[in-house]
Amino acid sequence: MAKDAIQERFFTALISGQRDTARQIVDELLQADCPAPSILGKLFWPTLDQVQKLYRHDQMSMLSFNFATRLMRNLVDQMQLRLERRESRGKSVLVVCGPEESEELGTQMVADLLEADGYDVFFAGGGIANDEIVSYIGQLNINTLLVFGAVPSTVPFTRLLIDQLHEIGAAPKLQVVVGGGVFNRADGLAEEIGADLWAQSPEDVVQVMNDNPDRRMTEDQRTVGRKRRTRRETAAA
Repeated sequence: MAKDAIQERFFTALISGQRDTARQIVDELLQADCPAPSILGKLFWPTLDQVQKLYRHDQMSMLSFNFATRLMRNLVDQMQLRLERRESRGKSVLVVCGPEESEELGTQMVADLLEADGYDVFFAGGGIANDEIVSYIGQLNINTLLVFGAVPSTVPFTRLLIDQLHEIGAAPKLQVVVGGGVFNRADGLAEEIGADLWAQSPEDVVQVMNDNPDRRMTEDQRTVGRKRRTRRETAAA
């Protein structure tokens, strides 16, 4: 069956609350030997993205939105158990996101795929204060901070978080990766806030991190905190 047809069936089942039908579609793919990462990346993620866009533009009722996100949460939890775990990479990732449940759901897919790919994943979700994140990164010497699925209201806090991490030097070798959410809708935003890497989807995050393990923004490339540093330097002069 064509990919678009499967996604349309799945989307319709989700927004109408047809739990058995949605599970049946997933079972059909598993029986056809479709690997779990592909189901997460090629079916769950684009369907969730479609649901989010329609709801954000007032083209979907809250009832349908809740049907879809609650059911998909259940399916994502089940799919995580089918992911084959690779050998440990010896690298840790702290994963945070925006406060909305649908954003956290997409971020959970990222966390599951990264864990299956050998990363040590700490999935905190949304609503965590910057000070707590900074403290945790320093205590555990986290290798990568991933901010996925941020909403517009949380971007200033993400900017301040990156600024704070670089100012205090809590983890000088930390890599900051962003993606999903508002970062997919605003070109250049990831670079503007000083992120080292940007990825559009859960699968992209894994690929980008694997391909660019040592990439870091240089001090001159970072715009985060630049105005604040300039003001301090001027005052000192």
